[in-house]
Amino acid sequence: MARPQLFISLIFLIFATGAYAATFTITNKCSYPVWPGILSNAGTQQLPTTGFALQPGESNTLPIPTSWSGRLWGRSLCSQDPTTGKFTCLTGDCGSSTVECSGGGAAPPATLAEFTLNGAGGLDFYDVSLVDGYNLPMLIAPQGAGAGGNCTVTGCVAELNNACPNELKVTDSSSGNGEGMACKSACEAFGDPQYCCSGAYATPDTCKPSAYSQFFKNACPRAYSYAYDDGTSTFTCAGADYLITFCPSPTTSVKSANGQDPQAVNVSAGASTTSAFSIGGAVAIAAAIWQMW
Repeated sequence: MARPQLFISLIFLIFATGAYAATFTITNKCSYPVWPGILSNAGTQQLPTTGFALQPGESNTLPIPTSWSGRLWGRSLCSQDPTTGKFTCLTGDCGSSTVECSGGGAAPPATLAEFTLNGAGGLDFYDVSLVDGYNLPMLIAPQGAGAGGNCTVTGCVAELNNACPNELKVTDSSSGNGEGMACKSACEAFGDPQYCCSGAYATPDTCKPSAYSQFFKNACPRAYSYAYDDGTSTFTCAGADYLITFCPSPTTSVKSANGQDPQAVNVSAGASTTSAFSIGGAVAIAAAIWQMW
């Protein structure tokens, strides 16, 4: 009679101790809605949700499976066609035509948070990348880490869309005011192998920082600025949860084509649930920004 109880206990122990490696708390401190998108790497367990809406001040906490790897980004200036129901975003769109990205990645330019959990030596590897360009400020702050790794706060807290060089700047043509809504990478803008670290420039010895990658690096010293920017841009941590914040500085602002803050469309957020941003979260973000500076 004891065997069924033992079996149940073992199943409970497995799920209690090994089902999830970490939690991601994703917070929107922008003055406008953001739609996070999530893409799991090939061979990695998919998350229950791959996209949802966050109104200003809202956050969403997701359990992340053991050894998960993938990327997360923010979509902005999104809307749903009232006739077709197609959901699209002017920045970071994943091409799914719905709020859920369902295996679609971010169309550049987009600021990316990249993770490999429980990697070499049992450490989490994480970074914020501007290799595919920039659309939103983003910060990654480890929380409650164990021993191991350096657990450094990283990201890009600067607002770069209007400071972006003209040849990289993406503007909303319908607004007529030239206000930037994203900033391309030099690779996307020009397709030159020396900027893309491809062809004859596909090694760390041949692909060097450019004036364009240096623009991103000067503004955001801990973020990836080009493909071989590993030394100052990849960080490790052990046993941590992660606070991922869009617009950690409250001064960031993006306007829609009519000059108003865009509002969230009335569509389902999928499997996600959101809650008001807490005082504790605000304190954690303030401390993280202070550490960045």
